[in-house]
Amino acid sequence: MTPQDASLKAEEICRLAPVVPVLVVHEVAHARPLAEALVAGGLPALEVTLRTPVALDVIREMAQVEGGVVGAGTLLTPEDVVAAKEAGARFGVSPGATDRLLDACESHDLPLLPGATSASESMRLLERGYSVQKFFPAEAAGGAPFLKSLASPLPQIRFCPTGGVGPGNAMDYLSLPNTLCVGGSWVAPSAMVKAGDWTGITALAKEASGLG
Repeated sequence: MTPQDASLKAEEICRLAPVVPVLVVHEVAHARPLAEALVAGGLPALEVTLRTPVALDVIREMAQVEGGVVGAGTLLTPEDVVAAKEAGARFGVSPGATDRLLDACESHDLPLLPGATSASESMRLLERGYSVQKFFPAEAAGGAPFLKSLASPLPQIRFCPTGGVGPGNAMDYLSLPNTLCVGGSWVAPSAMVKAGDWTGITALAKEASGLG
């Protein structure tokens, strides 16, 4: 997969809904009902971060939920890419980008949303062919004002800001011309997941799907 094709696919996924849930799931039993609740609320693109021992099993379960498009987040190494693809991930997300990681995603046909925090990082990714990128950590790196400042000199790049994004500031990003969607964990609070409050999560997802 070429970087250009990867970005086309990433843009397609980012345009499915204004919010991509960023999920840290600790129990495999929560995987399917959580995915079903989010999809029912209008958020089909799901990022399962590889931050728990069961993350790959969670991806396997969520990949079987009708209407869902499940990806793997926190990709750091080529080994992560292989494992995520084998588990059923349809896209990948990384906090930053290295040549080894980009090479692995391209060779294994896994569309990647690579992370960038500066103009130089974004330009390097664009030079390689990645026109759709993750802006991370969004709030810590300057927030919506910083991202807005990149729109004029780098109009070819579209972003998914993630990191510190919530219902209070999501529209600050979504109103920008260079933002496709935002990533956030607020639609699946850990307490609600632990309690199995799937109806409540669907309600949060519906609110989020109405943004933008």
